[in-house]
Amino acid sequence: MVTSPPQPPLPGGLPGSFAAALAAGPLVLDGGLSNQLVAAGYVLADELWSARLLMDRPQALVDAHLGYFRAGAQVAITASYQASFEGFARRGVDRAGAARLLASSVELARTAAASAGPGRRWVAASVGPYGAVLADGSEYRGRYGLSVAQLERWHRPRVEVLAAAGPDVLALETVPDVDEAEALLRVVQGLGVPVWLSFSAAGGLTRAGQPLAEAFAMAAEVPEVVAVGVNCCPPPDADLAVPLAAQVSGKPVVVYPNSGERWDAGARGWTGGATFRGDRVALWVGDGARLVGGCCRVGEREIGELARVVRGR
Repeated sequence: MVTSPPQPPLPGGLPGSFAAALAAGPLVLDGGLSNQLVAAGYVLADELWSARLLMDRPQALVDAHLGYFRAGAQVAITASYQASFEGFARRGVDRAGAARLLASSVELARTAAASAGPGRRWVAASVGPYGAVLADGSEYRGRYGLSVAQLERWHRPRVEVLAAAGPDVLALETVPDVDEAEALLRVVQGLGVPVWLSFSAAGGLTRAGQPLAEAFAMAAEVPEVVAVGVNCCPPPDADLAVPLAAQVSGKPVVVYPNSGERWDAGARGWTGGATFRGDRVALWVGDGARLVGGCCRVGEREIGELARVVRGR
């Protein structure tokens, strides 16, 4: 097991190493984990998605993270996005075993970081939305019919396991609405681990239809939140969101959109052209982004280009 080095405390008790690096940033995130795995020949047609490989092929996850580190990423996002106690239980894994699998997502990313050669690298433990675990696309709609208190109770055990595994930061990502964001922000208070809060967005709104300004403002007074922004959205939506997040939250911005291609559910394939380009990356950094990467369909080549743009600045 590769563990995180001790981190000096910030005011309020938060570990300071990642926050200090972020202040000196920008830092380069990785790209889409699923497309990296599919390109390596793995079939992810499963309700656990990439989290299935925590059980079946953990080395595949090490290799995927390592590919992004070698392409220029400084931060790996773990394979825990779609992992849950309930999902593993449906595969016959008891609660203790599920907790070990969740924690292993952090350990595997650490192993890749240690194998990538000289340089400081970071691990972000992915905390996907409740809808991701349903595996029915509802993470892009939100409004699950659950109260904030119910969502808080559901998220808390998983988040606590991931936080105890020693990541540098928790990635509260692809959050579709403000209710789930409120629940997650309640959960992370007092854990002593920095977090970023990243919404899925469309047209200046969360996927549930709330104004992004309202969503971003939720993070302004939460000391655990070291960055706020968007992911898993088309690049043009990121263009709109980055300056708004910086203005409303007063915090560094995280942004990692999709390639710009569109998923055709009927045809079960991607359509259209990619709009993820280096000039957009420069725009985001200029508007306040300090964590910059890619999500679905953004691979090693794009992360390499992004890293060159960021370091060229």
